Amino acid sequence: MAPRCRVNVSAVFFLVVLQGAAVVLFCSWYVQLSPCDLPPPNSKVHVLLLSSWRSGSSFLGQVFSQHPSVFYLMEPGWHVWTNLQKPGARVLRMAVRDLVRSIFQCDFSVMDAYLPEDHNVSSLFMWSHSRALCSPPACPLTLRDQFSNQTQCAQKCDARGLQNVEEACTTYSHVVLKEVRFFELESLYPLLQDPNLDLRIIHLVRDPRAVMRSREESATAFERDNAIVLEQRSTRAPEVQFQVMQEICRSHVRINERAILKPPPFLKSRYKMVRYEDVVRNPLKEINAIYEFVSLKMTTQLEDWIYMVTHGKGKGSKKEAFQITSRNAADVSQAWRTMLPHNKVKRVQELCKGAMSLLGYRTVNSEKEQKRLDIDLLVPQEPYQFSWVPAKTQQQELKQETRRV
Repeated sequence: MAPRCRVNVSAVFFLVVLQGAAVVLFCSWYVQLSPCDLPPPNSKVHVLLLSSWRSGSSFLGQVFSQHPSVFYLMEPGWHVWTNLQKPGARVLRMAVRDLVRSIFQCDFSVMDAYLPEDHNVSSLFMWSHSRALCSPPACPLTLRDQFSNQTQCAQKCDARGLQNVEEACTTYSHVVLKEVRFFELESLYPLLQDPNLDLRIIHLVRDPRAVMRSREESATAFERDNAIVLEQRSTRAPEVQFQVMQEICRSHVRINERAILKPPPFLKSRYKMVRYEDVVRNPLKEINAIYEFVSLKMTTQLEDWIYMVTHGKGKGSKKEAFQITSRNAADVSQAWRTMLPHNKVKRVQELCKGAMSLLGYRTVNSEKEQKRLDIDLLVPQEPYQFSWVPAKTQQQELKQETRRV
């Protein structure tokens, strides 16, 4: 006769509970010791900071870069524009888009086509502006909850190859790329429809008159880009800056109208226009709203940093084209009113009339009015509401346009 085993139910239950508690304690201990908390699979948020040159995008890029949850990279499209011998922006846009898609997915093998054979991390454009490349696992210099120093990073964090860059990218919940080389939204549609990307678009704009004044201070830095923007067409030297400004203004209109007036359904809740002037007038309010839009949380350290860099005594200079220094940002944003000759202001207003009206910038009718800083030239923005025209309505409008033709 086989022996019978008596099972103490209470003892078994106690052992199961004890084992569960041990597992929980072990997991908690492991997470605390782990240097990099890997985000859950498919949980990354991808942010494209879409802007144009000299529009405050370097500052807003740092607002993302210094956040401990963000892997940030500045203008990867620069590599495409400087390496491919193509005539203009229209031809290059798909190559830039494919580069952006790969980097969003932390695949940096795409960079092999644009970098020297034996490349370092320093081969990446403005790499030291990314705190993530100055922090573990890319570099032990700066802890994630600390602010990076670009000079120290450039000296101590350069490494052979991009393996550490890829590894770092995978450990962040947000991947943010700043780009100034898209001039319409349509080329981004495949990224917005990609199930592997949770893409949000921040569209940063700035008063075209302020952009013009800033571009003139750094004119030589944009000669190659100007030629690509103008599709390599022959343009008299005095006219180049004005023609580029016209193209920039047109692009802002195309992007904003496509996103607001008749956007496709997959753009819902994924586009936000930001005016630089609103940000510098009320930095914490506007940046909190931007963080909320992309599912980031503000920290006390970031609040202090944002206040410091927007309320300093510096006025900025052309030597600081990509440097973020402490300055009175609100005063800097109005500098064009006393520095830019009125004849140039009038010309920019003529070329960018539609964009200024759409984006909320008032024109000035005289030099006296231009220099009266007590006159507010910023039209208050209405609360943004997403809407799109139903497909049937779009078809009806298309038929009406066809009949007119």
